[in-house]
Amino acid sequence: MARSILEQEILLSYYGDDFTGSTDVMESLTMNGIPAAMFLHPPSKEEVMDFRLKNPMGQEKIKAFGVAGISRSLSPLAMEEELPGIFEAISRISADFFQYKVCSTFDSSPEIGSIGLASEIALRYFPAECIPLVIGSPFLNRFVAFGNLFARVARKTYRLDRHPTMSRHPVTPMRESDLRLHLAQQTNRDIALMDIHALQGEYGPPTEVYQSLIEKHSGFVLFDTLDINHLLSIGTLLIEHKRKGTQLLVGSSGVNYALAFYLQKMGKIQPPEATMSPGKARKMAVIAGSCSPTTAAQINYMIKSGHQGIPIDTEKITHQEDKSSYQMTLIQEAQRAMDAGKVPLFYTALGPEDPVIQQTRESLKRRGWGEKRIGQALAEAMGSFALKLMETTGRIRLVVAGGDTSGYVARSLGINALEILCPIAPGAPLCLAHSHDSRFDGMEISLKGGQNGNEKYFESILEGKLLNGQ
Repeated sequence: MARSILEQEILLSYYGDDFTGSTDVMESLTMNGIPAAMFLHPPSKEEVMDFRLKNPMGQEKIKAFGVAGISRSLSPLAMEEELPGIFEAISRISADFFQYKVCSTFDSSPEIGSIGLASEIALRYFPAECIPLVIGSPFLNRFVAFGNLFARVARKTYRLDRHPTMSRHPVTPMRESDLRLHLAQQTNRDIALMDIHALQGEYGPPTEVYQSLIEKHSGFVLFDTLDINHLLSIGTLLIEHKRKGTQLLVGSSGVNYALAFYLQKMGKIQPPEATMSPGKARKMAVIAGSCSPTTAAQINYMIKSGHQGIPIDTEKITHQEDKSSYQMTLIQEAQRAMDAGKVPLFYTALGPEDPVIQQTRESLKRRGWGEKRIGQALAEAMGSFALKLMETTGRIRLVVAGGDTSGYVARSLGINALEILCPIAPGAPLCLAHSHDSRFDGMEISLKGGQNGNEKYFESILEGKLLNGQ
């Protein structure tokens, strides 16, 4: 078989710490000239080598693959149970790099989603003396300056400990923007910084400065990232200083842009030509389990445009005795909406301030459920509902909002892998499903994080094309 652009047939393998973030990596790789697929379970070497894209953008074979995971929501004990087997399976497939993909808002704490612990587990299967840490992703409006993480909302950029959403995150609130201090609560390893001045050569040649950091530190090297030029510099350092064998990386999709930009500069790869729009969907539905204000704005925009919002009674859809009949009631509403040329938009809440959130907690706690069980039960219920909807309505374009909801919907539909059909908004493309169930194999589906896309995102998915400002 032909060798890849570096040492192996596979440039990069990855594990995403949540479902929608895993899709983000697949998109950033594919749209920059590194064909990729995302699996829902660790694939065998044969599955990876035999995988063929349904929508090839120049190449049918993949050069990168990943596994969509759930570690961002796991305790340390659960991580120790979940990750070793997956990492071991991925390590059997030779690649130049393995990436532990984390959210560009660095969602983590010592108790939940510990990036430090996940890195330690990864080191057992991908040994490395130094772990490059790339979090900034300018394309997602995430920036790192002098070790501090910032995120832009509309036209305002916030330090993450003052960010309107992340500073108040219900599970992993960001109380410290300096990533070195934040990560130090999760690991005992050194955390060095390759800052803006170092990347720009103000301390001497960047390659010499980086080499010095690698030699002096046995832990992480965090990179500042403000713009595309910084990503190119980072990609140069990552590839030119790559250790023999598989190099462990930790980071957001900024890692993928960095690698791709360097390889493009060297003439090793090139982005695919402009992708063809799949056209407007004949029928489409939205299932939103996200409480994000961004998702709420997207739902409200569609409702104002004449489509039909359908609130989901969370108590009924999680109640075993009521669930089946309630699902059919919702599906009948959906069919009426689609017959009238409208998109049905199912949602559990409209933004973080929706009183239904507290009502749901109180109602389900009366059943004796804890917070973790409530979130899992809602996601499971949405997955079950999505399956029934697709079985009843036939092949439609489906949009799912929310990381946990996306994961359960994909499992319910028997989807074992995804590939890019069309970029829509950064980190939230329209995808094609690979499924052993012929009813869902090749279906068009978008699985987006709650905060991805602008208010016109659902409309853009409906039309099947990128809209300006997305």
